[in-house]
Amino acid sequence: MNETIRGLLVKFGNLPVSVDQLQDDSDLYTAGLSSFASVQVMLGIEEAFDVEFPDTMLNRRSFASIAAIEGCVRLLTDREAA
Repeated sequence: MNETIRGLLVKFGNLPVSVDQLQDDSDLYTAGLSSFASVQVMLGIEEAFDVEFPDTMLNRRSFASIAAIEGCVRLLTDREAA
């Protein structure tokens, strides 16, 4: 999952730094993630993991780090499995 998220950040995040240099808990917005890019990343995640982010997760916190994104995806995939 982590590698997929990192790949989507490379593809859609338009970050000025290499995703490989980021720790899982690095602040993506400090690293250069824009609001527009976060929406593109979200759409890529929804497609890649076959999930849909509810309105309650559409906030800056959900996309603040790779770990935060991974936590959201795990929560959503767990919901789907239940």
